[in-house]
Amino acid sequence: MVYITRIEHFNAAHKLFNPSWSKEKNEEVFGKCANENWHGHNFNLHVTVKGEPNPNTGFVFDAKRLSIIIKEYVTDLLDHKNLNVEVPFLKDKICSIENLVIGIWKQLVQNMPTDVVLHRLKLYETDKIYVEYFG
Repeated sequence: MVYITRIEHFNAAHKLFNPSWSKEKNEEVFGKCANENWHGHNFNLHVTVKGEPNPNTGFVFDAKRLSIIIKEYVTDLLDHKNLNVEVPFLKDKICSIENLVIGIWKQLVQNMPTDVVLHRLKLYETDKIYVEYFG
């Protein structure tokens, strides 16, 4: 089994906020991330697919084609957006990095060609914080 990873980048704003809690409770739990005026991140998304190399191309999957899929179904929807209000697949969800990576997985897995298997997503919110998701 061979794994290939494509890295893409997007910028987005959000706030961590549970609408069923008071402002004080949100600030207690989420701190600065509950800022009413939002805050932003420069996200790096690592998309890993797996399979056996095609004998005709040597590729598990064409990395340029993978980039196009990620752009169409993920980064075009997220880049320079407010995740809380402009992203349909995050509607009614707390915009944590955990919920974001799950939403990205769902976007990709339903639009991935049948000849490739989505293996893992790694989403960096900062240099010090990232999540991994295996579906």
